[in-house]
Amino acid sequence: MIKLIKSTFYKEKETKKKLINFITKAKQLSFGKECEKFEKNFSKYQKRKFSVFLNSGSSANLAIIQTLLNLGYLKKGDLVGFSALTWSTNVMPLIQLGLNAVPVDVELDTLNVSSKKFLEILNILPLKALFLTNLLGFCDDIDEIKKICEENNIILIEDNCESLGTVYKGKLLGNFGIASTFSFYVGHHMSTIEGGMVCTDNEEISTMTRIVRAHGWDRNLSLQKQKKIRRRYNINSSFYSRYTFYDLGFNLRPTEINGFLGNIQINYIDEINKKRNENFLKIAKIIYKNSNYYPLRYDHIDFVSNFAIPVVCKTQSIRDKLVEKCKDKIEIRPIVGGDMTKQPFFPKYQNIFKKILKDSNAKIIHEQGLYFGNNPELTEKEIEEIINTFA
Repeated sequence: MIKLIKSTFYKEKETKKKLINFITKAKQLSFGKECEKFEKNFSKYQKRKFSVFLNSGSSANLAIIQTLLNLGYLKKGDLVGFSALTWSTNVMPLIQLGLNAVPVDVELDTLNVSSKKFLEILNILPLKALFLTNLLGFCDDIDEIKKICEENNIILIEDNCESLGTVYKGKLLGNFGIASTFSFYVGHHMSTIEGGMVCTDNEEISTMTRIVRAHGWDRNLSLQKQKKIRRRYNINSSFYSRYTFYDLGFNLRPTEINGFLGNIQINYIDEINKKRNENFLKIAKIIYKNSNYYPLRYDHIDFVSNFAIPVVCKTQSIRDKLVEKCKDKIEIRPIVGGDMTKQPFFPKYQNIFKKILKDSNAKIIHEQGLYFGNNPELTEKEIEEIINTFA
């Protein structure tokens, strides 16, 4: 069986030895210096000014939406667009935090929202923000989407949990919106077992996300920022300050174990992504020629970095036969979470928007798509078996 995930970490044996040594010698394992070091290392890699480390990519999504609400960028009841083809915890925070979640359809040949699909929704509804998912290492014309957002005063946020390392028109995905989220879940590009990040160039957003991450208090802010917020609220720094809650928050903190792992694994991220890219190109150039599948377009992207390779069949029957063909040979999954409007939770809480997408591309991908893993440890023999199965 060719598994989606072969190991917990890249260079697992070496990493585990270092982890055992770290745990044995560490003075603390709750949030501390390793997490802060990883934030700096990730900012340097991603080329963004600020990074806030959290306990998962899903938590990163929740935290950035709460941050924008706390700062007044968004207000309860605002209409926020989201990629209809995505993961549940991209849209769930919108609903949970009192916003109206509006699905935006994707293109069949990129699996992602295009400026065309975005404008179709804007012609119907006045969106305040767009929480865009960069799905499985791909994107559409995100530069044009960014322009539309700027022209219409719409906040653009990127869920980049599935596209760490992808480069579009010379720019890393995750650097187009006001903020972006990342995941370091064990099955994703880089593993800290569980972990996530919010990245931004906006210092105000960075500061508030740190407050949101830790109960609404200021403990993980710089001394200068702590003094500023305490003066603003006239808080006694010698007694009450450590237990003053300035705004709405959660406990979304990672541990030093996650931070330590991040600092090891980030040294391998370019090597990991290079191998995934090579695997993808070898497989894609052959299997996407199969007339049973909808062609996937990726020649507009400089560098594709994904942890799974999608296939969208032209009929459900073809997809079903592929599922049977892969049984006990190749581990497969639906394409991410599929069409979110088809998931039971969505009509329960957002029934008013369910009918926006009727005969959508997201629905076709949901019903006729699947993906298989693209991990950096795939052997030539396994790649050959995948090609033979799908081509």
